[in-house]
Amino acid sequence: MRKKRHNYTPEEKVSILRRHLVEHVAVSDLCDEYHLQPRIFYVWQKQFFENGAATFIRDSRPQKRVEEVKIQQLEAKFTEFTGGKLGESSREGRL
Repeated sequence: MRKKRHNYTPEEKVSILRRHLVEHVAVSDLCDEYHLQPRIFYVWQKQFFENGAATFIRDSRPQKRVEEVKIQQLEAKFTEFTGGKLGESSREGRL
C-alpha cells in the first residue's frame, strides 16, 4: 500500500529549511524525520533562495512586486534558453 503524500505548507517548508540553515541539523536527519526525499529538500532550498529577495522589497503592493520579480526571473530564463534571440515573427506578435 502506498503512503499518503504530505503536502507541506510554505510555513512548514521554511521551518524545515530554518532547522538546517540556522540550527545546523543535517539534511539526512530532516529528510528521515519528515519522510522527504533529499531532492525535494534541495528544490525547496533553491526556491527559497531564488525568491528570498522579494521578502526585503518595500512596496505598498507586495504581491505585485513578488509577481514582478518572478516575471524578471522567467524572462532571464527565457533569454538564457533562447540565447537572447527571437525570430522576426515573434517580435511582431506571432509566436
